[in-house]
Amino acid sequence: MKNRLVLALGGNAILTDDATAKAQCRALQEVSRHLCYLARDGWEIVIAHGNGPQVGNLYLQQKAGECEKNPVMPMDTCVAMTQGSIGYWLQNALQEELNRSGIRRNVVSLVTRVEVDENDKAFTHPTKPIGPFLSEKEAFAAMEKEQCLYVEDSGRGWRKVVPSPKPLSILEFPAVRQLLSPENIVICGGGGGIPVVKSGVGYRGVEAVVDKDLAAEKLAELVDADVLLILTGVEYVYINFNKPDEMPLKQVTSSELKRYIREHQFPEGSMLPKIQAAMTFAESGENRRSVITSIEKLDCLGDGAGTKIIAS
Repeated sequence: MKNRLVLALGGNAILTDDATAKAQCRALQEVSRHLCYLARDGWEIVIAHGNGPQVGNLYLQQKAGECEKNPVMPMDTCVAMTQGSIGYWLQNALQEELNRSGIRRNVVSLVTRVEVDENDKAFTHPTKPIGPFLSEKEAFAAMEKEQCLYVEDSGRGWRKVVPSPKPLSILEFPAVRQLLSPENIVICGGGGGIPVVKSGVGYRGVEAVVDKDLAAEKLAELVDADVLLILTGVEYVYINFNKPDEMPLKQVTSSELKRYIREHQFPEGSMLPKIQAAMTFAESGENRRSVITSIEKLDCLGDGAGTKIIAS
């Protein structure tokens, strides 16, 4: 029986209040300690990570240092840059933790492009939050200065939003399938992948950030995974979240989730893409399932932790 898992790790699990490389490496050391539970259990593992805070911060640095001889790098290049830096940090941290635990596996990072449709309506309706959380006053000042859009994000503050087109395909998925084995852990699709559109016989980058959960779902289909595991800040998906009658969902069907979506239970740009990705994968093939939980619960997935999503 195959045990292949695609894991989607959020960028907020890597960057909290301290944006230094040293602090993010420390966070990834803790992340890697939990990931070793999966490696020890024999899963074939693909890791896709987010980059929302990191790519936003990098773009701010680019803007701050902009001049005629040092122009701002476009968003697709910023995605590539953070894909490389986070992949490098995670590769180091995870290999070290595997070695410490006596688990003989290689960790490989792969620069990954994701094809999108240049006519996707997301380009006229940006929804993907990136960068740091601002106060309402700071956000309105930034909107006036930058001529961009900020929105309130789940009660945590205001964040810049950019286009987030749906992924059509992961261009490097054949290479991922070749690399996948009980001996290798593959890091790919970082930041949702570098968004590209067809151009002649090749591809060109576009100004966008692909949602990493939707990209991870597409990747999970293409590499024929058994499980899509989406990590977030809570153990379960909740309905009526942060209200007196909030309720955790421990096992739920895709049809039940569709009803909750119609009730607007899950906010755009945060939990909703996770739910959509989990449903899509659960419905994409026989015996496929999705799990949404926190990284702290990886060691007890078999004991009922996390929200399990199955096809109706």
